[in-house]
Amino acid sequence: MKTPPPARWIKWFADIAIEDIPLVGGKNASLGEMFRELAPHGVKIPDGFAVTAEGYRYFLNETGLTARIHELLAGLDTRDLANLRSRGHSVRQAILSAALPADLEQEIRAAYDHLSATAGLALDVAVRSSATAEDLPDASFAGQQETYLNVQGHLGLLDTCRRCFASLFTDRAISYRVDKGFDHFKIALSIGVQRMVRSDLAASGVMFTIDTETGFRDAVLINAAYGLGENVVQGSVNPDEFYVFKPTLKTGFRPILQKIVGTKEFKLIYDIGGGKMVKNVPVPPGDRAKFAITDDEILQLARWACIIEDHYSAKKGHASPMDIEWAKDGQTGELFIVQARPETVQSRKPLDTIETYQIKQRGRVLVTGRSVGERIATGPVRVIPSVQFISQFRPGEILVTDKTDPDWEPIMKQAAAIITNRGGRTCHAAIVSRELGVPAIVGTEHGTELLRDGQLVTVSCAEGDTGFVYEGKLPFTVQRTNLKELGQAKTKVMMNVGNPEEAFSLSFIPNDGVGLARMEFIITTYIKAHPLALLDYDKITDPAVKAQLDALTTGYTDKPQFFVDKLAQGVAMIAAAFYPKDVILRLSDFKSNEYANLIGGRAYEPTEENPMIGFRGASRYYHPRYQAGFALECRAMKKVRDDMGLTNLKLMIPFCRTVAEGRRVQAEMEKHGLKRGERGLEIYVMCEIPSNVILADEFAEIFDGFSIGSNDLTQLILGVDRDSTIVAPIFDERNAAVKK
Repeated sequence: MKTPPPARWIKWFADIAIEDIPLVGGKNASLGEMFRELAPHGVKIPDGFAVTAEGYRYFLNETGLTARIHELLAGLDTRDLANLRSRGHSVRQAILSAALPADLEQEIRAAYDHLSATAGLALDVAVRSSATAEDLPDASFAGQQETYLNVQGHLGLLDTCRRCFASLFTDRAISYRVDKGFDHFKIALSIGVQRMVRSDLAASGVMFTIDTETGFRDAVLINAAYGLGENVVQGSVNPDEFYVFKPTLKTGFRPILQKIVGTKEFKLIYDIGGGKMVKNVPVPPGDRAKFAITDDEILQLARWACIIEDHYSAKKGHASPMDIEWAKDGQTGELFIVQARPETVQSRKPLDTIETYQIKQRGRVLVTGRSVGERIATGPVRVIPSVQFISQFRPGEILVTDKTDPDWEPIMKQAAAIITNRGGRTCHAAIVSRELGVPAIVGTEHGTELLRDGQLVTVSCAEGDTGFVYEGKLPFTVQRTNLKELGQAKTKVMMNVGNPEEAFSLSFIPNDGVGLARMEFIITTYIKAHPLALLDYDKITDPAVKAQLDALTTGYTDKPQFFVDKLAQGVAMIAAAFYPKDVILRLSDFKSNEYANLIGGRAYEPTEENPMIGFRGASRYYHPRYQAGFALECRAMKKVRDDMGLTNLKLMIPFCRTVAEGRRVQAEMEKHGLKRGERGLEIYVMCEIPSNVILADEFAEIFDGFSIGSNDLTQLILGVDRDSTIVAPIFDERNAAVKK
C-alpha cells in the first residue's frame, strides 16, 4: 500500500492513539487505538481516517461561522423549546450552506481516494461524528451526533462531512451542553471516515463486557440482528441476545450461557438510487425465527470483547468494561469491530449497597418484554406515538411508545417508567433509562396497542429478564442492604436458586455458593415439554400437541436437542453466576402427575393413587419408562461441565430409596459421560427417606455428601401426606421423631 498523501487536517487510524481524544474525539481515538494495538491479536477493525477537530475549527473560522453561531445562540433559554428549535435550525442551516475551505476539501478528497485505491474502486464508507468531549466519565455524549452509512464518491462524502459538523448543533446537543455546563466552543467535532462493512448482507449489533442489568462482570452480552447496525443501536428491532462466560472462554471452552431469539422484524440495507443511502425492509418470517449469527461467531465476538476490555483495563490501571459495536461482512463472511467506548452505567455503581425491589402481590399481566433495571414503579400510562407529541407528557407518568432516540430524553427524565414496542437491552431506551435509574421494559411488540392513556399500571423489572406490566397500582417493597455492615457468618451460607434469570443479581449477596439449584423451574418455565414427547416427536399423532411442540422448538429440527440446550443454558447461568464456588444441582424431581402436565406428558405418565411415594426421583432414571428422558438430562449436564468448563457444577440425586438404586443411577450417569470423581464431579444424595438416615454409612460410601430434605423426611416419618389439607396440622418438621 502506498504512503498516504501528506495532510494538515487528516490523521489515519494507524497514526491515532487513545491519547488523541482532544484531536480526533472519543470514537476515532478508540478506533485508532484498536487498529494499532489489537490487530496483532486478531481483532479486525476496518481501515479509515479522521478529519481532525482542528479541521472543524479551521472550517468555522475561515467561513466566519464562529462569530455567526455566537450571535445566533446569545441569550438562549433551552427551556423555551420553540426558541431552541428556531435557533438550532438557524445554526445548522448556516453550517450546511457554507462551503468547505478549498484546501480542507482537497485533503478529504485525497484521503478518500487513497482509501479507495486499496480496494480498487470508489469505496462506500461510514461517516461518523466524533466529539472531542465524547465518552468522558462525567458526560456521555452517546447518540448526540450523527452517523451516515453507505456514503460514496467525493460529493456524497463532502456533503455528509458538512452534515456531521452541523450535527454538533442539533437541538438536543445544544440543550445537553447547556444542561451539563459545557462551552459550545470548547467542544469540537472530528469526523471518522471508515470503510463500510457490508453487514447489510449479513448481521451486526452491540456487545457489552458487563451485564447491563446487574453489573455482573464475568459475562459478555451480545445483541445481534440482520442488516446494518443502526437498528440495534436505535432500538428499531428486537434483536437476538447471547451471554458468554468470560473466565472459561479464556481457557478454551465454549461457554454460551444463553441464547434468546429476537423477532428482528426489519433490516437496514443499502438503498440504490433516489438519493437515500439506506432503507429498512421487512425480514422474512423464516429468517426471523433463526439466530442472526452462529455459535462460532458468538464466541469469536466474545473473545474480541475480552481482548478489548483487557487492553483498556491495562491501559487505565483498573477494570474498564466496554460498550462495543460489531458488524459481519456478507460478502466475505468476516467479523469486524466498528466502535468501542467505556460502559458508563453499571461499571460506576457502588458495589457495597444492594437495593432489592419486591412485588408483594401480582396482578393481571397486560404486557411483557425485556426488563431493564431491577426496579418497580407505578403510575398512569401516557401513550406517545411520536416525538412531535412529547409536550403532552406529564412528570410521573409511564411513557409508552414505539421506540426512543436522543430527541426523547427531555421527557424520559420525568417518566416513572418507560415501555417500548421495539428494542433490545442495548438500545437507546435501555441505555438512557439505566443512566436515569428508571425501570424500563423494551421489546413488548404491542405495548402501544394494549395500554391506554390514563390507565393505572405497575411496571415490574424486579422478577428477572422478563419485565411485567400489571393492571392497577400494586404494593411493593424496597430493601437497601449495606454489605459493609454485614458480619461474616461462622458457618458456610449457601443459597437456594431456582430461577436462572435472577442468578447474576443474587451472586452479589455474600454467599458460599449454591446448596440447592432446582431443575424443575427450568423445565417448567423454559422447556415446558415432556422430554419423551420431544424424543418421539415424529410419532406424535395429536395435532394440538404437535402444534405446541412446533411453536416451542422453532428453529430446531432436532427436537431433543432443544431440551438439552435449554436445560444446559438455564443451569449454566446459575453455575456461571457463582463460579468458581460450588453449585449443587438436584436432578429432576417431578412426580408423575406433574410430569403429565408438561406438553405431551399425559401419553407417558402412569396414573398413581399417591404420586408422592410413587414413580419419582432416582427410581425414574434407570427405569425403561423414563431412561431416555434421563439421558437428555445427563447430556445437558455434560455440556455445562465439559463444553462450557463449569466444573463447579455438582449433581444431586433426589428420592433415592436404596443403596442399590444409588449404584444403578450412577451407572446410568456414567453411560452418558458423568462419572463420579472424573474432572472433579461430585454426586450428592438427598436425605429425605428414613432409609437414607438408617443406612447413612452405606449411602456415604457411594455419594460425596447429603442434603437434608426435611419436607419429605417429615412426611415419611410421621406418615403424613403433605399434599393433604385435612392432616396438615400434624405436619411438623420440629417433631421430636423427625429431629431425632
